[in-house]
Amino acid sequence: MGSILVNLVRKISADSCGFVVSNSGMPKSLCVYCSSSDRLDPKYYAAATQVGTEMAQRQWTLVYGGGKTGLMGAVARGVKAKGGRVVGVIPEFMKLRELEFTEADELISVLTMRERKMLMETRADAFLALPGGWGTLEELLEILTLAHLEVLRKPVVIFNQDGYYDDLLRLCDRIVAEQFMHATIHGKYVVARSVEEIFPLIENWAHQPGDAKWFQTR
Repeated sequence: MGSILVNLVRKISADSCGFVVSNSGMPKSLCVYCSSSDRLDPKYYAAATQVGTEMAQRQWTLVYGGGKTGLMGAVARGVKAKGGRVVGVIPEFMKLRELEFTEADELISVLTMRERKMLMETRADAFLALPGGWGTLEELLEILTLAHLEVLRKPVVIFNQDGYYDDLLRLCDRIVAEQFMHATIHGKYVVARSVEEIFPLIENWAHQPGDAKWFQTR
């Protein structure tokens, strides 16, 4: 039953979101995936804070993993500092470790990481990956997979700060070159190299349909 509900929610979300994000003043939410590490170069925290500031100024609600540490905390504080709205989705075991961002306007508690990802996905109008580790990569690749399968038709932006995602982007090129996937996967995401590039890319997004989902076998 749980898997049926997840698929239904995703279908409703996808069917209603094959659009270009507008500046019409309607509520809009950006899901941000990023690191929770407090051991990074200061430049990453500065950029995450700037992203949060831009979000608030452009009236985007932040939907994210609900944490107070690392880039997660930096982007959330950046949003709140400019009067923006923050929605956090956090598993109970993280709350027990006192990792939640208590200043969030809405803090949703869930039991599992899978529930967390599903709620973040369905609450968002667009997705942004800042630099991060395994968790960030796993979240980004799941969203890209859903986009490839045409289950999800929302903007996906990869913030390639100082070339952080160069190797991942090269891997995507190799995946296409060796025919594991179609070249149309490149149309399922866009790459920003500065904070200033991020929101124009999101707000001018146009869904690009893919080719056949799988290669024909002989």
